[in-house]
Amino acid sequence: MVSGVRWRRRIAAMGIVAAMPVAGVANAEPAAGGGTNSAVAHVDRIENVTDRDVVMHVYSAAMDRVVRLDVIRPADTSSPRPVLYLLNGAGGGEDAATWQQQTDVREFFADKDVNVVIPVGGAYSYYTDWQQDDPVLGRQRWTTFLTEELPPVLDEALGTSGRNAIAGMSMSGGSALALAAEAPDLYRAVAAYSGCAQTSSEPGQNYVELVVHLGGGDVENMWGPVGGPEWAERDVTLHAEKLRGKALYISSGGGLPGPHEFSAAPDPVDYAVLGTIEAAVSQCNERLRTTLDGLGIEATYDLRPDGTHSWGYWQDALHDSWPVMAEAIGA
Repeated sequence: MVSGVRWRRRIAAMGIVAAMPVAGVANAEPAAGGGTNSAVAHVDRIENVTDRDVVMHVYSAAMDRVVRLDVIRPADTSSPRPVLYLLNGAGGGEDAATWQQQTDVREFFADKDVNVVIPVGGAYSYYTDWQQDDPVLGRQRWTTFLTEELPPVLDEALGTSGRNAIAGMSMSGGSALALAAEAPDLYRAVAAYSGCAQTSSEPGQNYVELVVHLGGGDVENMWGPVGGPEWAERDVTLHAEKLRGKALYISSGGGLPGPHEFSAAPDPVDYAVLGTIEAAVSQCNERLRTTLDGLGIEATYDLRPDGTHSWGYWQDALHDSWPVMAEAIGA
């Protein structure tokens, strides 16, 4: 394995995270009226783009701003349907590296009876509650927003069944598992694609530091000093018991060339970077599998020897994991 310091320097030098072009990421829009909005989470406004595509703007009291949500409505809305919270990676959906632009997510869910909710915002935040506001990234209270504020607002606005799943890739793969552990009664299914839920030791700490650093944030504003008590508290592998009873799907590659590398003929330098990232992620998932097996917690795994940290594999994983999630939430 490449050492932690060399790993961070190598990838940071390339300026690449999760195959995501870093385009001027902006903070989510402030609350209307310059922060004078009601101190209760609520729908600020709704834009109907098509008969299936809706853009919702929901005010978060925890972050005192309005958060955009791209929603794909169910094929059949004649009865209450479940919700799949689908998280973007390091760019938080604020750049071109999104589920909508990089995969067939809309076409895939065209005939499925589920509300797909994709938050826009949270770049480099790990979708967690930060201890302090960051001078660059601002106020990040995503755990509170996603697990406490947003679900009842969505349930009412969309008329849902109250059954939820959550999935994420790259940065948000580990976040999806962490959110499910934080709110064990909220999600019936969790899928993590190329995520790392290990934050109390390498390689997970290196990965978190890298992502936050590339966003210009100070990682100590998130969970305090690296290696401190909150880093251990956020390590899903140390609190895996909280995942018991959920439908779990966990996937990652080993970093070697796979079908998507051979078909796309990527730049060798890009391949080296994305392969290095995925190899480190693979170590996290092998440890998680060992932990879950030791606890007798069942999960569906796709831990391949090949494949890099890239969208082709995440699209495949979304397709493969859907039957697991659909059964759990009644979709």
